[in-house]
Amino acid sequence: MKTTTVRVGGARRAGLAAAVAASLAVLAGCGLPGLESPDEKPKATQPSFAEKAPLPSAKPLGPDAHVPEAPKPDRHDATAVAKAWALMAYSYDTKYDMSPHDAILRTVPYLTSKKAKDERSYRPAAGAGNEWNTWAKHKAWTKVKLHLEVDGDAPADTPTKAHRQISVSGTATGRDGWKGVGPRVQAFVTLVRTDAKDDWQVSRVDAVPAAVVPSAPPSSEKQD
Repeated sequence: MKTTTVRVGGARRAGLAAAVAASLAVLAGCGLPGLESPDEKPKATQPSFAEKAPLPSAKPLGPDAHVPEAPKPDRHDATAVAKAWALMAYSYDTKYDMSPHDAILRTVPYLTSKKAKDERSYRPAAGAGNEWNTWAKHKAWTKVKLHLEVDGDAPADTPTKAHRQISVSGTATGRDGWKGVGPRVQAFVTLVRTDAKDDWQVSRVDAVPAAVVPSAPPSSEKQD
């Protein structure tokens, strides 16, 4: 079979080239990858999330602050160190503290260097919560009682690692005379040290809010 070659005139070839160039320009404008104009610099990609805001600084504690003095426990007693940590971690004074994390920062003397660094650089994902807002409304402080829970399933102590479960039960007292419920937490505290002669330090805490049993609603019907 004989092949017929069709030659396109110079004017027609120029028109086709212009049409192709125009089409590519349109596609490049639509942002298709690989079709950007050679003279166009790629646009910087904007992050899809905003960085967490720094925590506001707490006010320096005044003479009327209701914050306990930091205990000086026997550093070779893991239970004593865990309780000292818990006392400071859940003793708030909302007249001065901006969030519960201000109390956590007062526990730094009981923490490992890594844990202390993490707490200093902590950024919250959300606000302090309704309970804190209620305390703050009354400029309340909290007072806690601590109880060591014995868990038979907890790992046994080793010379360099110990686990303690501390039950925290607190009350809140407002400067306007208001009284309410304070922190209710089960704190699972992990303590470490490099050898048996060193001091125990808190390396990790897993805190679980304690369940509060609601009061029974009043019945509208008399029970026989």
